[in-house]
Amino acid sequence: MAATTNSTAPQTGAQAVIASAVDPARRPDVLLRKRRAEGHEISAWWMVGAFVAVSAAVVSLLSWVPGGS
Repeated sequence: MAATTNSTAPQTGAQAVIASAVDPARRPDVLLRKRRAEGHEISAWWMVGAFVAVSAAVVSLLSWVPGGS
């Protein structure tokens, strides 16, 4: 049984990379996302420190709210 080629059928399988493809992380409408080179990723400790700082700020601001215990 011979396979027929249908030009209207969707193409499946591996496809070639387009040379003019735009990296989505470098689009101008993406504000807080940037792809960095290998070895230049942000340290996870910055995220831990930011979480602790925001949590401390929220707790300290909530201590000014009257009616708390």
